[in-house]
Amino acid sequence: MPNIKSAKKRLRQSRKHREHNKDVKSSIRTVTKKLLQTEAKDEAETLFRRASSMLDRAARRHIVPENAAARRKSRLARYVDSLES
Repeated sequence: MPNIKSAKKRLRQSRKHREHNKDVKSSIRTVTKKLLQTEAKDEAETLFRRASSMLDRAARRHIVPENAAARRKSRLARYVDSLES
């Protein structure tokens, strides 16, 4: 445990940020799973827009690496395109 006041504050902040980042990653995984389980093209497109927005936001905030977000979006887009309407 830290003894210095600024180190204690940094520990509090890092715990808070870690919890927030975990929530963001979890919600991205949830939307992705819903998208991959759907068969309807229109519903998949709606979920894809939501997932890509969440991934972009997470990449901007350095929660997910930018290339990883782009890769995931690309894979999801290919899945949505493969669905028949």
